Amino acid sequence: MASFRVSRLSEDIHRELTDIMRSLKDPRITGLLSIVKIDLSSDLSYCKVYISSMEGMENAKTAVKGLNSAAGFIRREINNRLEMRRSPAFQFVADDSIAHSADIARILGNLADEKK
Repeated sequence: MASFRVSRLSEDIHRELTDIMRSLKDPRITGLLSIVKIDLSSDLSYCKVYISSMEGMENAKTAVKGLNSAAGFIRREINNRLEMRRSPAFQFVADDSIAHSADIARILGNLADEKK
């Protein structure tokens, strides 16, 4: 039952965090950012958020710096929006899985073109 609660709360955090990220005014948080994955601890005290950028890994790393700077604000916003008794501490990490997936798709496309 606890894992269902953590899973459900992760989805809620993902939805609210996406909205919060769009409203942040930090100039480091720009471009097409995506939340790849959220790891929420079972005791709900810690949340690791993996961020990817369509503009590349450097943009994701810069955005992560801005998001980590705003982690306290984000924690309060999540707490208010989800009406939690205690919200998790957030840590943001750059992730290059979208770029990696795009590279794989490009390679597969090239292979398909060569076979024609």
